Amino acid sequence: MSVNGKEKDPGALKEEGNTLFNAGDMQGALCFYTKALKLSHSQAESAVLHRNRSACYLKLEDYTKAEADASKALDADPGDVKARFRRAQALQKLGRLNEAFLDAQRCAQMEPTNNTFKEMLRLLGAQSQKKSVQMSSTDARVQQMFSLLLDPSAQPLDRQKAAQNLVVLSREEAGAEQIFRNDGVKLIQSLLGSNQEEVVLSALRTLVGLCTGHQSRTMAIVNELGMEQLCGVMGSGASAVSLAACHLLQVMFEALTEGMNREIRGKDEAILPEPSRELRSMLRHLVEMMPVSSVSGPGRDSAINLLVKQVPRKSQRNPDNSLTLWVIDQGLKKILEVAGTVPEMSEGPPLTDNSHMSCSVLLSKLYDDLKSDAERENFNKLCEEYVQHHFGRPGLESKLRAIQTVSVLLQGPSDVGNRTLEMSGMMDAVISLCASEVVCHQQVAVEALIHAAGKAKRASFITANGVALLKDLYKKSENDQIRVRALVGLCKLGSAGGTDFSMKQFAEGSTLKLAKQCRKWLCNESLPPTSRRWAIEGLAYLTFDADVKEDLVEDRNALQAMFQLAKSEDKTVLFAVGSTLVNCTNSYDVDKPDPQMVELAKYAKQHVPEEHPKDAHSFVEKRLMKLLEAGVVSALVCMGKQESPALTETCRECIARVFLALVERQEDRGTVVAQGGGKALLPLVSESTDVGKTKAAQALAKITITSNPEIAFPGERIYEVVRPLVSLLTLDCTLLQNFESLMALTNLAGISERLRQKIIKEKAVPKVEGYMFEEHELVRAAATECMCNLVLSTEVQQLYVATGNDRLKLLVLYSGEEDERLRKAAAGTLAMLTAEQPELCARIPGTTSHWLEILQALLLSDSLELRHRGVVVMLNLMQAEKSLAETLMESEALEILSVLAKSTEQSSISRAAQHCLDKAIEYGIIKKPEEGGEGNEP
Repeated sequence: MSVNGKEKDPGALKEEGNTLFNAGDMQGALCFYTKALKLSHSQAESAVLHRNRSACYLKLEDYTKAEADASKALDADPGDVKARFRRAQALQKLGRLNEAFLDAQRCAQMEPTNNTFKEMLRLLGAQSQKKSVQMSSTDARVQQMFSLLLDPSAQPLDRQKAAQNLVVLSREEAGAEQIFRNDGVKLIQSLLGSNQEEVVLSALRTLVGLCTGHQSRTMAIVNELGMEQLCGVMGSGASAVSLAACHLLQVMFEALTEGMNREIRGKDEAILPEPSRELRSMLRHLVEMMPVSSVSGPGRDSAINLLVKQVPRKSQRNPDNSLTLWVIDQGLKKILEVAGTVPEMSEGPPLTDNSHMSCSVLLSKLYDDLKSDAERENFNKLCEEYVQHHFGRPGLESKLRAIQTVSVLLQGPSDVGNRTLEMSGMMDAVISLCASEVVCHQQVAVEALIHAAGKAKRASFITANGVALLKDLYKKSENDQIRVRALVGLCKLGSAGGTDFSMKQFAEGSTLKLAKQCRKWLCNESLPPTSRRWAIEGLAYLTFDADVKEDLVEDRNALQAMFQLAKSEDKTVLFAVGSTLVNCTNSYDVDKPDPQMVELAKYAKQHVPEEHPKDAHSFVEKRLMKLLEAGVVSALVCMGKQESPALTETCRECIARVFLALVERQEDRGTVVAQGGGKALLPLVSESTDVGKTKAAQALAKITITSNPEIAFPGERIYEVVRPLVSLLTLDCTLLQNFESLMALTNLAGISERLRQKIIKEKAVPKVEGYMFEEHELVRAAATECMCNLVLSTEVQQLYVATGNDRLKLLVLYSGEEDERLRKAAAGTLAMLTAEQPELCARIPGTTSHWLEILQALLLSDSLELRHRGVVVMLNLMQAEKSLAETLMESEALEILSVLAKSTEQSSISRAAQHCLDKAIEYGIIKKPEEGGEGNEP
C-alpha cells in the first residue's frame, strides 16, 4: 500500500498507533488514533479507537479526556469491558468514587474470575467508605466554625480562631465542598465586611481554598460575591488585605482559564456554560479601578499586576489575542491616566513608587501581544491622541501629564514612546522644563530626558543638545534629587560604548568620578529611596567600565546598600540591580571576534572592539568572591521572590545570569545552595526569557553535578530539577551545556527508581541515546555514563531487549574504545544489562566479530575498574548459557581468569574470576585443579 493510501486507511493508522503504544510513545499513538477517528466511518471501529485513545490519556494522566473517550466507546458498545474498566480508572482519579465503583462492579459481573477487577472493587469500596467518614467529620467541624462565626456574643479571639480554622478546612477537598454546600459563601461575604484585618484575611484565604483548581465553584463564587466587592477589598488601604485579595483573584483567573483550556468544569463535572462572561467581568472591573481616586496605591498596583499576568497570551502559538484587543479598546485610556499621573500634583489617583514602572510593563506586554500592523497602528494612535489631548490643553499641569505619559511609554513600548516624543513641541517642552524652578516639574522633565537618552533614536540628539544641560543641572542644582537624575542621564550617554574599552564617550576618569558620586548617594540614607534607586540606575550604565566594577566591589557599604534596596518595597530597582550585577560578574554574552577578521579590520583601519584589562578572568573571579562575601545570594533570592510586574522576564534573565556566574567555581556552589540559591533557581527555569531559562537550567546542572542533589534540593524539589536539565539536551544549547546536563542527570538517575521514572517521563532516554553518538569524546562518555544509571530501570532494559536495533552492539564496541572513561561507562552498562536481562548474553557474539577480543582486553586492562567490569560480564555470559561458557573457555580468557583468580590486587575481581572458573567446572568444561596443581585443564 502506498504511503498516501496508508494515511487514508483507519485500520492501518490504528495498527501504527498500537505499535507506538506498545513502544511507550503515548503522544505518537494518540496522534495516530485521532487521525484514524477522523477517517473512520464504522461505529464499531470508532468505539475501539476511542477505547484505545482512552488508554493513552490514562497513561498521560489526562483523566477527563480518558473518561470522555471511554464513555464514547461505551455508548457504541455497553458490553465493552475494557472501555468500562478504563472509565472506572479515570473516574477514580477524578475523585468520582461512586461512579467508578458502579463501573468496576459491572466489570466484575461481566468477568467474575478477573482478579484485577475484584481488587479495584475492593479498593474503591474502602476509598468510598473513608471519604464518607471524612465528609461526616468535616461536616461537623464546618458547622462548629459557622456557629462561632455567626454568634455575635462570641469573643473576638474565638471568632478569629474559627476564621483561621475555616482556612485550614478549605484546603482539603472535603472541607471546601462542605463549606460551599452549607452556604458558606454568604458567611464569608459577611466576614469580608469585618473591621478586624485578621478576619478579612482569613475570609480571603478561605475563598482561595474553595476556588483553587475548581472551575464550577469559582464561577458560582464570582457570581455570588460580585467583582465589585472583591475589587473594593483589593483597593482598600491595608496592603496585607490588598495582596491577599490580589492572590484570590489570581487563583480565580487560573481556575477559570485552566478550565477553558483543559475542558474541565470542576471535579463534580457539572455541565456549565463557558466562563468567558465571568472572565470579562473580572477584567472590566480591574480596568475600571485604574483611575478611581478612592482605590489605594497598592490596590492599583495589584490590579495592574493581575492584568499583566492574565491578559496577554502565554504563548505566541495561540492565535487568540482577543483579551488584549478588548483591554486596549476598553481600558487603554484608563491605563494612560495612571501613567500620566504626577504624584506631587493634586489631580490624579494615589500611586506607589512602583506604579509607573508597573504601567510601563503592562503597556509593553499589551503592545507585544498585538499581531498585525493595523493593531499596532491603532495602539499608537490611541496613545498619541491621549498625549496630544493633554499637551495641547492650556496650563502647565496638563503638559506635565503628557510628558509623564511619554516617560512611561519610553520605559515600556519604546517605539510608541519615540513616536509621542517626536510630536511637535514635545522635546522643546522637555528641555525648557528641565530649567524650571519648581522641583517636581523639573523632576518630570529630567526623567523624560533620561528615558529618551536610553533610546538609540534620541541619544545622538540629546548628546548634541542635552549633555550641556544635564552637566549644568548636575553641577549647579541645589537639590540632590535633581542632581542624581541628571547624573543618570550623563551615565546613560557616557556608557554608549558598552564594554568596548576603546569607545568611551567621556574623558579619562570622568566615569570613575560619576560612579563615585553614585555610590555616595546610594549610601546616603537621608535621601528618599527613589533618589537612591536612581543612583543604582547610574551604576547600571557605568559598570560597563571595568574600573567602575572594581571600585564598586571594593566598596562594601555601597554593595550592602544596593542589596538592601533590592529587598525593599521599591520594586522598580530590580532591573537596575540585576543589570549592575550582570556587568560586575561579566555574565553578559560577548561575541569573541575572529582573530583573522580583527587583523583585516586593523588593516582596513576599521574600529576593533577592545576588552578592558580588568575584564580578564582573574579579575572577574575576585569580583565574584567579593560579591559572595557581601551577601549577593540573599539579595538575588529576595529579588526572585517579588510578586511585581517590575520583575520582568528580562529582569529574571539577569538574576539567572548572575547565579550562573556565581556557581562557576565548584568551591562556591555549597555557599550558593546554603543561602537558598538552589531553590531560587527553580522558578527561573519556567518564568524568564529563553536565554534566562537556559542559564538557570545550566546553573542547576552545575549544582547537581558537584553537590548531593538530595541535600541541595530536599523533598519533592529534587523532581522539579529534572525537566530543566532535560531542556539542555538540544542542538540549540552548547556542547558544554549538553555535557553538564548529562552529568547532572547521571547523578539523579543513580539516586532512586522514582527519579529514573521522572527522567524517562520527560522523554530524556532518546536524547541521551542521541548524545552517545556525539563526536566530542567527553559528551559521548557522559551520555554513556547516564545510560549506565538509567538501565537500572526495567523500561530502559526493555529497549535493549527489543530486537531490530544496534543498542547492544554500540555498548560492546564502546567497551573496546581507547577512551577509558567511555570504556568504563559502556562496560558498566553491559555488566548491568547482562545481569538483569540474561537473554542478552546470547546476542553479544552476534554484535561484532571482535567481541571476544574486546572482553579479553577488559580483563587485561591496567584499570582495576575496567578489569572488574570485564570479569562481571564474563561471569554473566557463563551463567547464561553453557555454549557461551565453552566458547570463552576455549579462548585465552581461561588463562587470564586463572591468573586473576589468584591475584591479591582486588578481592572483588579475584572472587568474580573464581566464580567463572567454578561455573566452568560445574558445566564439566574444565577439571577441578588438584591440590598443588598448576591450573585448570580443559
